[in-house]
Amino acid sequence: MKAKLIDGNKIAAEIRAEVAERTAALSECGVTPGLGVVLVGEDPASRVYVGMKTRACEEAGILTRDIKPSENISQAELLTIIDELNDDPQIHGILVQLPLPEHLDETEVTERIHPLKDVDGFHPISQGRVAQGDQSAYRSATPAGVQELIKRTGVETSGAHVVIVGRSNIVGLPMSLIMLQKEAGANATVTVAHSRTKNLAEVTRLGEILIVAVGRPEMITGEMVREGAVVIDVGVNRVEDLTTDKGYRLVGDVAFDEAADRASWITPVPGGVGPMTISMLLKNTVAAAERATHLNALEQPSLPR
Repeated sequence: MKAKLIDGNKIAAEIRAEVAERTAALSECGVTPGLGVVLVGEDPASRVYVGMKTRACEEAGILTRDIKPSENISQAELLTIIDELNDDPQIHGILVQLPLPEHLDETEVTERIHPLKDVDGFHPISQGRVAQGDQSAYRSATPAGVQELIKRTGVETSGAHVVIVGRSNIVGLPMSLIMLQKEAGANATVTVAHSRTKNLAEVTRLGEILIVAVGRPEMITGEMVREGAVVIDVGVNRVEDLTTDKGYRLVGDVAFDEAADRASWITPVPGGVGPMTISMLLKNTVAAAERATHLNALEQPSLPR
């Protein structure tokens, strides 16, 4: 293997240590950052992920309030829960675990979260402020984590050609907005490709930094990677593998072994981008508590319905 591994676990631990220091500073002021987590239903993967977030919050000194309504909850009842969290001064950030059951409107739920508590960075106001270059806007945790991986690895992004494969509102689009910003770890030329892109391999080979988030196991093969590229694999896919005890293994959206023969740096799956998502959520939550503490010293804005 030619490429060096980007250790997401190590970098995530650095960020969590920084978060813990900021949490301790808030504690000295009598403030405990609080995160409200809403998990609707019994989806096993969502329950595991929420559990991981809750444990990470506890380790960082962040209060969590887990709310687990039935999967049959009505839209109006779920919106009422969001309103109560918006009004709760002990809760500085709100996270609604997606996906929601089909009968619920995810867009309306996301937009009901007040922008000051939108630590997931999914509210259109948050995303619009990122697009405008507002440094105080909450950035979606996964693309923000990708940027931190790139920055802390020491990769130069200014003027580099970044190719992003995937255009989702959760990763691809906000990733493109972040990498276009006039700041350290960005200032890049950005191309966004997707499953409908013609001659996709020709496009991906342009990327000095290749970020892949399409949700298709090993879609990006070695021949699609530019020699010496930095490869960030956001995908986590379960594929059958009867040689393992579990009967499956986790792979990314990139064919790792093939890509590693051509790349200079590459993220593993698991252990690459995954650990960063929760760390960036913690970072946003502490930032929300710091902002609320400052606003309370002045005048806390009303929370509109």
